[in-house]
Amino acid sequence: MISHFFIDRPIFAAVLSIVITIMGTAALTSLPIAQYPDISPPTVIVTANYPGANAQTVLDTVAAPIEQQVSGVENMLYMSSQCANDGSYTLLVTFKLGMDANMAQVLVQNRVSLGLPNVPDLVQREGVAVKKISPSIMMIINMFSEKDPQSKIPLYNDLYMSNFATIQIRDELLRLPGVGNVTFMGQRDYSMRAWLNPAKMTALGLTADDIISALSQQNLQVAAGSIGQEPAPKGQQLQLIINTLGRLYDVEQFENVIIKVTPPTDDDPVST
Repeated sequence: MISHFFIDRPIFAAVLSIVITIMGTAALTSLPIAQYPDISPPTVIVTANYPGANAQTVLDTVAAPIEQQVSGVENMLYMSSQCANDGSYTLLVTFKLGMDANMAQVLVQNRVSLGLPNVPDLVQREGVAVKKISPSIMMIINMFSEKDPQSKIPLYNDLYMSNFATIQIRDELLRLPGVGNVTFMGQRDYSMRAWLNPAKMTALGLTADDIISALSQQNLQVAAGSIGQEPAPKGQQLQLIINTLGRLYDVEQFENVIIKVTPPTDDDPVST
């Protein structure tokens, strides 16, 4: 019945076909990406950091034991890694299409755990992160500071902008649905670098491990407790909370760190 209607009116049928074609073409340009199938394979990223190590050291001490365990994980297509001279290590593990991303993360996490005992202690303290991500970059955001109208100098320097992005923006972006990771390009975290004098260290019998140990022990945020805490004797009416200095935050405090103490002797009553 309907077919005879269009057969008897060929001009109307042609015009209707053209209108449908134009509407379909216009709708195709505004079709959301979600309507397309997911063709990107599941990817898991492993990141670690070895402070003070160069790329070759990271390759031998971090990459080798981890990749030896991760290699051959179930449904893996391939993996690629990068070791940088700043001590950073990145491993990308790509799985077959259809592999559940959560299961892929668990499989890689289990393999990485097997290689952690062979990784340096400093790397383990820094943390080895295993996350599921998309291999493609979703968005790049550029942050800049407005300039002073008179001096034309930015109101905030790079260190302030990096610190603001780390504290105020990064966590908010990570909470968004579908965001797996946020990477800073040109990040400048506040840090304190200690330059060692080899001649003085040799004369005093010190090693780099001694200095690292002293800084770790004296640069802590700990709970010191309180005075007058229960169980307390009868008549105790006050309870005082003890506040410690906590972490070191300026150059003078780092200069006053005690590295090593030797007991005084009869020949040399002065301690070092």
